[in-house]
Amino acid sequence: MTVKEEYVSRAKTWEPLSRARDYSWPLWPVVPLYPYGQRRTLVREVVNGTIWTFEQVQGIFYVIVPIRMTVIKLEAGGLLVYAPVAPTPECIRHMKELEAQHGGVKYIIVPTAVGIEHKVFAGPFARRFQTAQVFVCPHQWSFPLNLPLSWLGFPGHRTQALPLNSAEAPFADEFDYDILGPLKLGPGPFEEVAFHHHRSRTLLVTDAIVSVPAEPPAVLQLDPYPMLYHAKDNALEVVEDNSATRRKGWQRISLFALYFRPSTLDVIGWGQAWREARQAPDRSKRAYFGLFPVQWNPEWQQSFEALHGGGRLLVAPILQTLVLNRGPQAVIDWADRVVRWNFQRIIPCHFDAPLKAHPSQFREAFTFLEKQPSWGRDPGDQGEDNQPWSPEDVKFLNFLNQELSRRQIAPPPQEKV
Repeated sequence: MTVKEEYVSRAKTWEPLSRARDYSWPLWPVVPLYPYGQRRTLVREVVNGTIWTFEQVQGIFYVIVPIRMTVIKLEAGGLLVYAPVAPTPECIRHMKELEAQHGGVKYIIVPTAVGIEHKVFAGPFARRFQTAQVFVCPHQWSFPLNLPLSWLGFPGHRTQALPLNSAEAPFADEFDYDILGPLKLGPGPFEEVAFHHHRSRTLLVTDAIVSVPAEPPAVLQLDPYPMLYHAKDNALEVVEDNSATRRKGWQRISLFALYFRPSTLDVIGWGQAWREARQAPDRSKRAYFGLFPVQWNPEWQQSFEALHGGGRLLVAPILQTLVLNRGPQAVIDWADRVVRWNFQRIIPCHFDAPLKAHPSQFREAFTFLEKQPSWGRDPGDQGEDNQPWSPEDVKFLNFLNQELSRRQIAPPPQEKV
């Protein structure tokens, strides 16, 4: 073997190892969600020289959706980070590139009290930026033990609660913010902070608003296997990797993620599932050894189209059914305050972004909490609950809602306002 051949051979070995290190997230056992210890990061510039999004994916059983961090350049120099993602070497390298051009990270915002998938990254992320101030929702809690934030990895001397009055924050000249909640849920309150960046007219939210795209988000395209897995109709099918198959898998993932168990999905018996698994063409560990214990009804496509709704803004069915109905008046009041900001785009932490949207579209998404909607169409134009989806699609969520109340895990829902 020549020196050149030996060098090429070693390079082929080192390159995958180098990539694995670049995507490494060694703390994944704390919250063991897919893709576990290997997380890729997609960086996109939303507003030239001002706003960037950092996207990763996470989920369970290949039901994966984007999780998004937003970085905004401050007028005086430096960066504000909203909802940190996993600080992998790749992610930190991109952040250092932004710091080299625009100044260091000055503020890190943890905009939720309940979203463990956001909070778990905040402490490790903050420790990579030693001079940044960390601001969190005022009513933080953890489960099963309510531990101090310093015990959860937050730097104690640099972490503080967001002032209830946004005018008292050190970045008040560039941002407004408003806190949704706290809403009583049982183990701890639900709370979320919406931020408005004046200069770019951009609204940042965590979970309150989403828009479900018909096409797979770009970050999912980095590893299409989860979409191919869910595009199968049974364990015996071999699907081709193409745009149509990826789209089909993504749309089914969306139904899983937002309904848990949509009406167009049947769970087959374990006896049949194991028989089919033994005959499956792919019995690798990544394919769950051939197990595929579900079967989709032909109407699944219509269920997705109702959910997608042309890309409209919506409050996720899970949030509608299990969370926000615990405090409808507080939610409506919060939405009314948010729409006073003159924003023209929204960046949520999940699903599609950025979203071109104006305040009235944002407010209309919350009319499900009103008896007589004050924004948008009448309930009769969409259905009994001012929603386009079938009541059958939220049947399982309604069951969970009743169980939470019956078992006194969460307070019962309140009447619409």
